[in-house]
Amino acid sequence: MRPTRVLVLNSGSSSVKYQLLDMRDGSRLAVGLVERIGEGSSQLKHAPLATGEPREWTGSVADHAAALKAVAEELAKDGFGLDSPELAAIGHRVVHGGQRFTQPTVVDDEVLAEIERLIPLAPLHNPANLIGLRTARALRPDLPQVAVFDTAFHTTMPESAARYAIDVKTADEHRIRRYGFHGTSHAYVSRATAELLGRDPEDVNVIVLHLGNGASASAVRGGKCVDTSMGLTPLEGLVMGTRSGDVDPAVIFHLMRVGEMSTDEIDTLLNKRSGLVGLCGDNDMREIDRRIGEGDEQARLAFDIYIHRLKKYIGAYYAVLGTVDAITFTAGVGENAASVREAAIAGLESLGVAVDPVLNAVRAAAPRLISPAGARVAVAVVPTDEELEIATQTYALVGKNGQAITGE
Repeated sequence: MRPTRVLVLNSGSSSVKYQLLDMRDGSRLAVGLVERIGEGSSQLKHAPLATGEPREWTGSVADHAAALKAVAEELAKDGFGLDSPELAAIGHRVVHGGQRFTQPTVVDDEVLAEIERLIPLAPLHNPANLIGLRTARALRPDLPQVAVFDTAFHTTMPESAARYAIDVKTADEHRIRRYGFHGTSHAYVSRATAELLGRDPEDVNVIVLHLGNGASASAVRGGKCVDTSMGLTPLEGLVMGTRSGDVDPAVIFHLMRVGEMSTDEIDTLLNKRSGLVGLCGDNDMREIDRRIGEGDEQARLAFDIYIHRLKKYIGAYYAVLGTVDAITFTAGVGENAASVREAAIAGLESLGVAVDPVLNAVRAAAPRLISPAGARVAVAVVPTDEELEIATQTYALVGKNGQAITGE
């Protein structure tokens, strides 16, 4: 009997998120999180979704190896141990795959070495992803470990979209180009949008708006990304919770020369003290909405700047695609903030885009249309499911008896 379970791991710098899925129907068997790894007060939260009550404990988890061993122990208590013959593979989220990794990839020593070489492009993420990969391989060396890259979905961008207009030799030497991120979300949501419309992904053009604390937009033509808002790093593009998104590069030189700020200080400013939190002190859209309702002008300005940038990207990607079948909102803000959806679409009626205020106000967990009946361009809300996408891509690489049938 073919193994049907996939464990999905997302290893962060001080945390490990995990989900165990049964790929016969995509159902979740268990989910959990280990936080504050390396601290004395580490915490593990584990929820077996079909077999028992949630559990959590606080203690010392010294490193990622200890964290994954703790995860394995919790899964074993529910009959889902890592030694289970029903486990087909472990799928890992890896943030940066550069230009080489365009597909989910079975991990070997060469793949690990290349992910390590990409650390300068993702210094906060790839090191933690590597620790998760190496630890999982040590725990189950016989089991396929599959890396699913955030950047992979965007590798179909044409050079005209991926290249920056800087000296080619310099760009190539330092691997400077637009890579894009949130790729698993954009892949899942664009495909789910086509399903919602009752059409094949190859026949649909979609603008996907992934709006969370991090935010990105993509233009997807026939199931393939042709442009996306994030670039060399996740800093470029939309206004985000704490990131600035697009700025004139000369702002950095100005801050260095006139503000006498160091590179690290500017990095912190643009990544952690900008965006919504820099504009109004809050990066929670619910709180910003509340403040606007009370007449807070600073919150209103932050919201307006956020929407202005978002609307610019919608218009730009409409032009890139030429024909648009749907505009889809996803992630925490996109799925839950009706005010953002309404404001982002307002004024685009001449493009065939509109939102029905009644449908837009509905809160639901299922994918849904919020555009008026008969609208030329559908407007949709599709909850993202990056873990299911990682599991699906992982399982597609694994043949009978859990043996990998292909690599890169």
